[in-house]
Amino acid sequence: MSSESMPNYQGPLPLDAARSLFGLLELSDAAFTRDGPRADVEYRDLGLAASTQGRIGARHIRAIAPFEQETGWHWHDMTGHFNYVLRGWISFRYRGIEGDVTVHAGACLSQPGGVAHNVVGRSDDMELIEINMPAVFGTQDLAAPATGQA
Repeated sequence: MSSESMPNYQGPLPLDAARSLFGLLELSDAAFTRDGPRADVEYRDLGLAASTQGRIGARHIRAIAPFEQETGWHWHDMTGHFNYVLRGWISFRYRGIEGDVTVHAGACLSQPGGVAHNVVGRSDDMELIEINMPAVFGTQDLAAPATGQA
């Protein structure tokens, strides 16, 4: 066996030893909350934070009101940030990239952690799965870039 295919831990691990990391989360519309940073969407935790001991977080985000205002420039203190769009679309603007980056249903955006961005639009039916590493992270607001800079 080559070193590239060696496992990262001794396995297979018996399920009883990993019981705290094993989880099935039954989801319903009742699981959506509005306790997130944006008032025009609602959030549903998908349970990855608990089953990964905080290494990965995932939430289902869906629009509940029309998009009326950009989020403003900000960045997230995380090592990984992924958005998989389930329905509709969402548009971002990034420093250093000309124009908008629009992600449509069925597409996934891998956004490096720490990258300055601004959500500049979305459809009224937008739904996405957001995956973050780690599950708990900080968000820092930024001043808008100077005119002529992305």
